Amino acid sequence: MNIILNTLWLIRTIKYVLFWLYLWQLKEYHISRFIDHFRTEKGKKLIINPLIAIKILFLFGIILRPEIYFVWFACIFLIYFLESLLFFRQIYKKIAKKPIFTVKIKILTVLSFAFVFIFCCFISFNLSDVKQLFLLLIFDILIPVIVSLVMLAIQPFFVFARYNILKKASKKINQYQKLKVIGITGSYGKTSTKEFLATILESKYKVLRTKNHQNSEMGIAKCILEELKPEHEIFVVEMGGYKKGGIKLLCDIVKPEIGIVCGVNEQHLSLFGSLENLLSAEGGRELASSLPKNGLLVLNGDNKYCLDLYKKFNGNKKTYSLNRGKINSNIWAEEISVTEKNISFLAILNNSGNKKEINHFHINVLGKQNIQNILGAILVARELGINLDEISDACKNINTNQAGIILQKGKHNLDIIDSSYSANPDGVLADLDYLSIFPGKKIIIMPCLIELGKKSPEIHKKIGQKIGKICDMAIITTKENFENIKKGAIYAGMPEQNIIFCENSNDIFSIITLKASAGDTVLLEGRVPKKLISMLVE
Repeated sequence: MNIILNTLWLIRTIKYVLFWLYLWQLKEYHISRFIDHFRTEKGKKLIINPLIAIKILFLFGIILRPEIYFVWFACIFLIYFLESLLFFRQIYKKIAKKPIFTVKIKILTVLSFAFVFIFCCFISFNLSDVKQLFLLLIFDILIPVIVSLVMLAIQPFFVFARYNILKKASKKINQYQKLKVIGITGSYGKTSTKEFLATILESKYKVLRTKNHQNSEMGIAKCILEELKPEHEIFVVEMGGYKKGGIKLLCDIVKPEIGIVCGVNEQHLSLFGSLENLLSAEGGRELASSLPKNGLLVLNGDNKYCLDLYKKFNGNKKTYSLNRGKINSNIWAEEISVTEKNISFLAILNNSGNKKEINHFHINVLGKQNIQNILGAILVARELGINLDEISDACKNINTNQAGIILQKGKHNLDIIDSSYSANPDGVLADLDYLSIFPGKKIIIMPCLIELGKKSPEIHKKIGQKIGKICDMAIITTKENFENIKKGAIYAGMPEQNIIFCENSNDIFSIITLKASAGDTVLLEGRVPKKLISMLVE
């Protein structure tokens, strides 16, 4: 029976090894992001839950009453049998959590599995039945720590390999003397601005852009090494960082001549540790200080942190804003029109000597917030010699997917706004503004936002107030700030019964089916389950 027990233990342990590797990969191997996950309700449940408590009780039972070994054996056998069955069910339904098998993950998987099998074999051949059972439980409970230690133990080798890759990327990009690099950073709007700008510039230049989720040092280095060609004239680089100095490192590699700071808020505040650290990296200070003397810093004139940087930066600088702004913006929008399927506006470009250029833009992207991102792209494109008529024509090539928010027809003739690419405080508020133009009942489904630090309760109450003003119903899929969203929504007039906590996709779908009808609109905000999206969209 010990062989069967050990086999079941191996099966369920493989499941958890893969899960913890998946979580490390999801957090991009950043220790601060990994640790911050355990401040969330879901994260806490991973390490504090009834099953772990039962196993700890069994540990004490084995220590205190080893003579009833067969009782403990039977109980633990049943648990591992059920856990193994659950794993096979998840595999069958294709819902088992597993990492993407990159080279790094393959190495970590082989090392972790090797450690598991060696441990299992050692205790099977060298220890008594009671000690075997005791150590299997110990390993079981400590598996998050064990997998993390395996990852951290080989991290120095990956750091060395990373250093070599970054060095190669820097050396390669330095060989392209005529290549103009545009760096884009900020807490939000980076990806959309990058996509809009690259699409416009492609009408005149050979352009390389970083792909989605390729804004880290390794992602950017990979893009340079694998895709940068001699014919490229412009490289548009999205820059993300989770600690002070992160953007400076990226600037040292790509050496941008133009920097864009899209917008800054408290997103990732808990990872940076302080607002000062956040403003240094995502806030654009490191990008600004890395620009050459003849470089250009382009800033969002509607953002208070960008305006602060504008006042402190002594180099060449320009701003864009939805209206003329608190300062005399270089470009702004007038006659703004936002419909369910597109946006249109007049772009007013203020050149030196107060000579203005004006052109009409009609673009198939969703939400007023994207006008802001397009204005930044227009300003940079104009700086690179493309006139407004050409830019307006090039904007016709922009597609809805590039904005990170799409409108789809859902089941039961519902309108589904899918903004599940990412979420930040300003983005949620902007998406709610877009939702407000739809007729019929309005429902938002979203998780609470993470990595906001001490500002989290205040921000979630603010989001709740906006939800209360615009939505008829809200379904919140995570628990940690549900009460704060609820307080804000009730304060704004939403009935308490219309703001619901529900994390099960099937239950959410049942609620939507029951409460919504043809012509109503559902906003999917942030990382809602993919299963739910597939259930709602035709």
